[in-house]
Amino acid sequence: MSHQEQQLTFDQRHHQLTNINTWTPCGQWLVYDVRPHGASFTGLTIERVNVVSGEVEVVYRAQHGAHVGVVTVSPDAPARYVFIHGPEYPDSYWHYDFHHRRGVIVCEPDRELAITLDAMDITAPYTPGALRGGTHVHVFSPDGSRLSFTYNDHVMHERDPALDLRNVGVAVPLQGVNPPKQHPREYDGSHYCVLVSVTTPAPQPGSDQINRAYEEGWIGQQGYLKADGSRQRWALAFIGDTLSVQGEKLPEVFVVDLPENDADYAKAGSAPLQGTDSSLPAPPLGVKQRRLTFTGQRRHPGVVATSRHWLRSSPAGDAIAFLMQDDRGVVQLWTVSPNGGQPYQVTQGVHSVQSAFNWHPQGGRIALVCDNSVMLCDVNDGKMQRLTPRTPKPPLGDAVVFSPDGKQVAFVREIEGFSQIFTVAVPSLAE
Repeated sequence: MSHQEQQLTFDQRHHQLTNINTWTPCGQWLVYDVRPHGASFTGLTIERVNVVSGEVEVVYRAQHGAHVGVVTVSPDAPARYVFIHGPEYPDSYWHYDFHHRRGVIVCEPDRELAITLDAMDITAPYTPGALRGGTHVHVFSPDGSRLSFTYNDHVMHERDPALDLRNVGVAVPLQGVNPPKQHPREYDGSHYCVLVSVTTPAPQPGSDQINRAYEEGWIGQQGYLKADGSRQRWALAFIGDTLSVQGEKLPEVFVVDLPENDADYAKAGSAPLQGTDSSLPAPPLGVKQRRLTFTGQRRHPGVVATSRHWLRSSPAGDAIAFLMQDDRGVVQLWTVSPNGGQPYQVTQGVHSVQSAFNWHPQGGRIALVCDNSVMLCDVNDGKMQRLTPRTPKPPLGDAVVFSPDGKQVAFVREIEGFSQIFTVAVPSLAE
């Protein structure tokens, strides 16, 4: 049975929800941006809508030719909003691009003050803790203490765009970073930022090397238990693009185990944290990147890349969910342990999963779009419960996000050509 859905936005603009952390900690507001649906990054405001009253507020308005978008919220109060901020005073050389953007944090109640998250230093010698390019999709850890993001590098892009590989990074509250400003586009950052993935432009076919790391997610509310029973407090799962033995792109699930203490993020590993003129920034000492899935022998190998989704861990940290085709070519929901082992096929349906997804805050269930409906999937038996009626066009696949109390799901539909935000109630386990 489907439930009554509630439309929250009505004006003739696009309303974009990010794939996770779109609810304020109190569960009363949903945050969004107003980019046109698709590739253009031209939104001027970050906004929020009250899920009870429908009241709309502007959280932040960009100035000086900049644009903003892809907002998420801290899980802890008071609400901290983090989002992509494009360059002010853009020109023909320095304008919005993957390697020309930054993260900013706006806090309640002083919304006018946007604090830059990641310092920029593009003049050698580079500064440890600063980055050299653009960050994207900033997501607070489940305790709100740190953030993950994806990254592209200006220095390598200038050298050769083929060397500007997408990577995953982390911002920790170790110290603010203040590089010497030798270029007009350099700036300070509030957090100590490092890359935690390792990529190479030309992976060895059949190896665990990757040329792209993306769609990451924090593992567990408190990390995960290793096979020896010890706890890995901080870890991220992400998709990494390997090359098959035949040399074809093969996206697989990877995990990086991260240092427990913030001070350890400032300790260099085998290469400089800040990068060099000929190399990307490198992970701190002790960061370990591991491949979890090996799907090259399957009929339809690889994590699904056509339906964009982000890896999502169960709250307990014992299962990482992802999308992969079954032998019939139907996109199904799967899980794999952060310790590795065989992936487990959760769903067995005839209809492909059509969206990104999220776990219920208490675990056990996942919300997603399938068969043109928002569905609730029981992870134990794979059974689907329809939350919204089947419609000729499915809800948009970018975001299906539980409220903090797990009682509602937010999603987006296209209505008369504009993306609009909706919520629907989640039945209790007894229903």
